[in-house]
Amino acid sequence: MTLAEFIATAMIALRRNVLRSVLTTLGIIIGVGSVIVMSAIGTGASKQIEAQIASLGTNQLTIFPGSMNVGGRQGGAGSAPPLTEKDLRAIRENVTGLVAAAGNMNGSATVVVGNTNWQTQINGSSAEIQAVRDWPLTSGRFYDAVEAAAGRKVAVLGATVARELYGEADPVGTNVRLNNVPFEVIGVLSVKGQAGGRDQDDVIIVPLATARSRLVGRVRVPDEIGQILVKVDDRYEVSEVQADLERVLRQRRRVAPNAMDNFSVRNFAEFLATRDATARTLSLLLASAAAISLIVGGIGIMNIMLVSVTERTREIGLRMAIGASGSDILGQFLTEAVLLCLAGGFIGLTLGAGVSILISTLFGWPVYISPAVVLMAIFASASVGVIFGFVPARRASQLNPIEALRYE
Repeated sequence: MTLAEFIATAMIALRRNVLRSVLTTLGIIIGVGSVIVMSAIGTGASKQIEAQIASLGTNQLTIFPGSMNVGGRQGGAGSAPPLTEKDLRAIRENVTGLVAAAGNMNGSATVVVGNTNWQTQINGSSAEIQAVRDWPLTSGRFYDAVEAAAGRKVAVLGATVARELYGEADPVGTNVRLNNVPFEVIGVLSVKGQAGGRDQDDVIIVPLATARSRLVGRVRVPDEIGQILVKVDDRYEVSEVQADLERVLRQRRRVAPNAMDNFSVRNFAEFLATRDATARTLSLLLASAAAISLIVGGIGIMNIMLVSVTERTREIGLRMAIGASGSDILGQFLTEAVLLCLAGGFIGLTLGAGVSILISTLFGWPVYISPAVVLMAIFASASVGVIFGFVPARRASQLNPIEALRYE
């Protein structure tokens, strides 16, 4: 018999018991559907996290003041001497493999335009911050190094601040008041989106010297910097540049050879590695759930096929009596099992995709249906049909024709 004949014969047999065929495939439908839904949610969340990390920069290092031991007692984070402009200059001059390095101080302020006000975050930054963060403008310009050094009262607005204060109008050239200090708006940043649960666009960037003297408040040293952000050249290994940076800062801040660093370096590539490890664990759990669901569905397929062989013993005997071989009977029942599993797989795939889209619509969760997962689900369905359909099919092919014809 040809493959087309096997399929035609199997379709006739399955149509005789439509309800039983549908109920038999429920295990496969539920298994494949649940895998598609879980995979879509897990992959969607993973891609969202990856996009957020990418927006921060995987080749970016951030240096913070660390802790220090005073009188035998370990202080908390930030208890060490603050970072300064001298530390920033030492990094720029002595660390190789950097694209740019910028100082940064964070604060908050109420920004007022006419009768409208908005509470937002203020970033006092060096002019190089735009190169470090890869943050283009939608209008206007960024302040340069001369303006930053002079402490000019100029501001670059994030997209959220611009929208809340100006709507669709272009704010470039207007004036805003930050904590009652007038600033000229010279640019608007492009949209960055969410990262770490915070809206990156809800920010105003001003020159570091201006923020230090006008907005941030009391500082411990005249040239204090809250953090230092550096961007590593793609041609260099981030870990090697980080080691070089730590060496320079230990010398600059006079850290003893065996003492702990009085600063800390955050590597966003480590966050990405953690995300990858979490994604691998999630994928393993999904694969385990899929295997269990499909095995349960396969057992149901095997059970029904065994019942079908018993019910159709006389039919099998008649086919053998008119010339069908054992391999023909094996192929017939194996084809029925594979068709049942494939039908369940396609129905489960459609159902899972529909539920994933519904979840995304109702709850706003990011979902992504991977083509690889779709192919895996179909392949797994067919494999279950072959594996669990083989035993009933082989049993049918080994029946004695004479005994089969006598079977009541």
